[in-house]
Amino acid sequence: MRPFGTPSTAQRLWVLFAAGVLALHFPLVGLWGQWADGLGIGAPFVVALFVVWALLIAALAVIVERAPD
Repeated sequence: MRPFGTPSTAQRLWVLFAAGVLALHFPLVGLWGQWADGLGIGAPFVVALFVVWALLIAALAVIVERAPD
């Protein structure tokens, strides 16, 4: 038995990992933070980061807990 189940599950996990790295990569978050501060929307920016983080966790749960293909 493979450690990640079916190959499609492993592929979905890798895509989710890449999306998380891109979404929460420090230099990009720093640029987005400077842009948000320039517009005066600092607090909603932090809330948006937590929402993205929560969505990544929810997507991980859906992928891992779903029935095998």
